[in-house]
Amino acid sequence: MENEQLITITSPLDGSVLGNVNAMSKSDIDEVIQKSKKVFDSWRAIPLNERCEILYKAANLLVTRVDELTDLLVKEVGKDKKSAKSEVIRTADFIRFTIETAKNIHGESINGDSFAGYYSNKFALVEREPIGVVLAISPFNYPINLAASKIAPALVAGNTVVFKPATMGSLCGVRLAEIFVEAGVPSDAIQVVTGKGSEIGDYLITHKGINFINFTGSTEVGQSIAKKVQMVPLLMELGGKDAAIVLPDANLEITAKNIVSGAFSYSGQRCTAVKRVLVLEEVADQLVEKILDQMKKLTVGNPLYGEADIVPLINKKAADFVCDLMEDAKEKGATLRYGGEREGNLIYPTLFDHVTLDMRVAWEEPFGPVLPIIRVKTVDEAIDIANKSEYGLQSSVFTENINNAFNVARKLEVGMVQVNNKTERGPDHFPFMGVKNSGIGVQGIRYSIEAMTRIKGIVVNLYD
Repeated sequence: MENEQLITITSPLDGSVLGNVNAMSKSDIDEVIQKSKKVFDSWRAIPLNERCEILYKAANLLVTRVDELTDLLVKEVGKDKKSAKSEVIRTADFIRFTIETAKNIHGESINGDSFAGYYSNKFALVEREPIGVVLAISPFNYPINLAASKIAPALVAGNTVVFKPATMGSLCGVRLAEIFVEAGVPSDAIQVVTGKGSEIGDYLITHKGINFINFTGSTEVGQSIAKKVQMVPLLMELGGKDAAIVLPDANLEITAKNIVSGAFSYSGQRCTAVKRVLVLEEVADQLVEKILDQMKKLTVGNPLYGEADIVPLINKKAADFVCDLMEDAKEKGATLRYGGEREGNLIYPTLFDHVTLDMRVAWEEPFGPVLPIIRVKTVDEAIDIANKSEYGLQSSVFTENINNAFNVARKLEVGMVQVNNKTERGPDHFPFMGVKNSGIGVQGIRYSIEAMTRIKGIVVNLYD
């Protein structure tokens, strides 16, 4: 690489220096993509079973390195140790299931005589082939899992990958790519691009050598990508404002546990976090008290020194944004029932009741440990508020009546509805998608493989 500039990666937990990554230049990008395109033909030519064996080795290596990767996740993105270890193990399982899924995605043949007209002399062979060079862009919050969920389906399908991790999380990303190479993926078939998005981002996404973009991140960046690329297919998971809708017949104990777990895990730094509660007035008081009971059980602290549910946010900018939302809510009359304190980038779990629709926290994604309670008079009002959001990732509905659950679920403008559970991603072979400003395309193992391949039809004409 000609650019010798380095980006220093520091821990959000104590400011310690963890390492450095290259601040790559545009010419570096050219070199990376050229190598990726050059190795594409040889990688795609490797039989599927051999590519699968390589990925199996990568999954096994992840498990053997679980302690090392867990430690790096804790230090680089501030996860508690239990969640970090779970991410590594889940990623290994994801890769294994990706392999099994790929083995069962077959082509098909179509006979012409099943269509009206005289086509008995024709049949088509329909195959899937790799799309080319996949640009995989991952976020900071799951720097191993959300990277592998792009890389593994792309590689098993025969694509090559240019991988751009978030700056915070790039050390995890580099380590993940090294594991794929150690397992047997050619080094040019999985390459890591690091650098400042403001300097190389647009050049990378609009590069003529990129054939597909798989992005997870903010809606703002996703929209920018969609506007700038031309004739390049996109698969994007963006922001969310996931609502938990609580009906009068819900089991409030189970509901409260799920809401608190969904809202405050990893300090709410999850796209699928529960980000607002829409509750019918007749059970609102009871629900709030049960949520408070659960919140009081949350542990707050620095995961370097022990387990904690609430950890420091990724940086000062993120913490400042959450505080702005909290101040706006207080100024406009929301009732602060719990929390509200800040120590550096650590924000204590916070609950606002009587949130109204003129407050920013009712609509904006905090990506932090703040939960607004919005009281509604009717189920239709709850659905209406949920659907007025610019986002449409997931929602939850809590009720003991399955008919009511389906009635609400079918009216919600989201990619997935959870019944009597917190909003969450997975299992990883389920479809996962957002509508409106929450994404483009469908993820989930089979769907990701299909998205990163193209259909080719070969028509055979038979003559007497």
